[in-house]
Formats: sequence, structure tokens, C-alpha cells
Amino acid sequence: ENAGDIAELEKTIEADSLNYQARYDLALAHQAQGNFTASAEALLAIIMRDREWNDDAARKQLLKLFEAEGADSPFTLKYRRRLSSVLFS
Repeated sequence: ENAGDIAELEKTIEADSLNYQARYDLALAHQAQGNFTASAEALLAIIMRDREWNDDAARKQLLKLFEAEGADSPFTLKYRRRLSSVLFS
């Protein structure tokens, strides 16, 4: 509930696409609402732009989502593939 207002975070990102902290906060806000897909997309957006931002915080948070969803869930399988694609491309 303290993750932030999604609309405000989206406005902040629209104004400054390199504001990774706002993207990360947006991911947490989506996660808090149970929208893991939107959260994963926000985290991947950070990873694609700066893989090592904030001591690899985006990748670590994405791994937490995978753990929460379970190793065999369609969500985890899809986003693990996407993460691998980003990391190894």
C-alpha cells in the first residue's frame, strides 16, 4: 500500500524515461495490487536499459516474482525466457 500511486509514477516515467527508481516503484505498486505481469514489464524495462542499476535490484525483484508464482507457472516460464533473452543478447 506504500508502493506509490501508479498514475503518478507513470507520469514521472513519461517525463523522465531514465528514472529507474520510479520504474522500480511502479513495479512494486503493480505487484502490491497483484498485477505481476505489469510489475515484470516494468522491471524488464529497467534491466533492458541498465542491467546493474541499484545493485541489480530489478533482476532480484523479478526473481522474487518468479518464486512467488512458482517455477512451473506460465508467468514464470514466459518471463524467465524474456529475462534470459535480455541478459544474454
